[in-house]
Amino acid sequence: MTVRQPRYSKEEFARRGDEIYQSQVRSQVEADNHSKIVAIDIETGAFEVAPSEIAACDRLEARYPDAQIWIVRIGSSHVHRFGRRTKRAV
Repeated sequence: MTVRQPRYSKEEFARRGDEIYQSQVRSQVEADNHSKIVAIDIETGAFEVAPSEIAACDRLEARYPDAQIWIVRIGSSHVHRFGRRTKRAV
């Protein structure tokens, strides 16, 4: 198994990933995929949607073996939550 090396700083990686998600991917995936994971190649803009991070990344890597992958949970500002969840008022 080859270990992939990042080609961008953390800041540039995040900037590119967020920009691609907001400008190209979000409108295509948000309606029917709430809480699923989207894996985005920050170099090509290619993406895959799946219920888990592993499935989304595996599908994307099958198409783009050298992908630089940014992960977003659809409809959320974070992929994982730590600590107690707060309930929303209806």
